[in-house]
Amino acid sequence: MLRVTFIHHSAFVVETEHRTLVFDYFPSEDFPEQEFHGKKPVFAADKPIYVFASHGHRDHFSREVLRWGEKRKDMTYIFSRDIRVSRLSLLKDGMDLALRKRIRFMLPVSDLELDGMKIHTLRSTEVGVAFYVECDGYHIYHAGDLNEWNVSEGGGSLFTEIYTGGYEKEIRYLRDKHIDLAFVVLDPRLGTGAYKGMDVFLNAVQADLVFPMHLWERFDLVRTYKKRPQVSAFLDKIVDVDRDNVIFEIE
Repeated sequence: MLRVTFIHHSAFVVETEHRTLVFDYFPSEDFPEQEFHGKKPVFAADKPIYVFASHGHRDHFSREVLRWGEKRKDMTYIFSRDIRVSRLSLLKDGMDLALRKRIRFMLPVSDLELDGMKIHTLRSTEVGVAFYVECDGYHIYHAGDLNEWNVSEGGGSLFTEIYTGGYEKEIRYLRDKHIDLAFVVLDPRLGTGAYKGMDVFLNAVQADLVFPMHLWERFDLVRTYKKRPQVSAFLDKIVDVDRDNVIFEIE
């Protein structure tokens, strides 16, 4: 049995029988200009916790997660290396040495074996990494900001000029994998170009359940996306993420 909690934006908690994984959490109050309603996770007392952060942008990472570790000694952190580089004070100024030692930094396209988990990183098309995690018999993918950002249809110059592509090249790593849970970007700021990254993923990767994320609270985009005839073969895979703090029990 798996329990998946969608907190908000790209923040998810995945609970297996033996451990809890947290991906890209940040507190709602970090975005006063945006109405996020995600609540701080409540963790089981008898399971170790692994906190993943795909990169240092404030909609994917907050130092709040380090404060959790001051109370939970069984909490381990797996962060993209850019967090160490861009927020160097993270490792200084009063941080407990024992807590510091619980942080593992990962570069793009690297591997880590940790407490029976196998973790592989893909290179993001934006900043940082995406995570592919094998643990407790499950295969989990969290995209971070790995997406087809370099689109022209309705995206505007912010997205067509800055990002350089490479999405399909990165996704190739997943082609021969079977994924139980995938958390994949569907960003409304790209206009109708928002569909491209999700389309590529669904057609290239064998995933049982795909959770749209990075929606900026535009949950209606999931319904609109699923109405397209191009995705009719995948409707049973795409999870209806329609509000913050929703829990999915998966057998």
